[in-house]
Amino acid sequence: MNEIIRPKTIIHEKKPDDLQSILINHHSKSKMKQDTSDPEVRNKVPTTSEIPDLFFDEILTNFKLNRFEILVLMYLYRLVWCRPNLYKTYGYGQVLSLTEVAKTLNIETDEVYNALRKLESLDFIETIRAGQYFVRKYFTAELDEFYGQNYDDF
Repeated sequence: MNEIIRPKTIIHEKKPDDLQSILINHHSKSKMKQDTSDPEVRNKVPTTSEIPDLFFDEILTNFKLNRFEILVLMYLYRLVWCRPNLYKTYGYGQVLSLTEVAKTLNIETDEVYNALRKLESLDFIETIRAGQYFVRKYFTAELDEFYGQNYDDF
């Protein structure tokens, strides 16, 4: 009689700790996900600013602003109208350093100066004194008047 000899199958038992440690250390190749188990990470929400639609519909289409002028205008607008500001009713805000503005916007200081000059020539902003800027809520005097925006005298 021919007897069939089968090799013995050796079954290795994996400890649950080994599998668990492998899974814990495994990182997906497709996408790294944020750790949402940390409450500080889970509760972070990006800030938002309310910019009038007429900026996109009228200002960007009718005034040919370059990238730097748009950046500086939006920086000043958010500073005056979208952040806590004691002087909001007057339409102006403080800028401590144009070098810091340039650093924040990741542009050169000369580009900030040139953008400020252009924005002043278009009457979107006005320099009150060094570091203090008046910023129109609706960007132009005509639009301010149309939307009933007036400013307390400063």
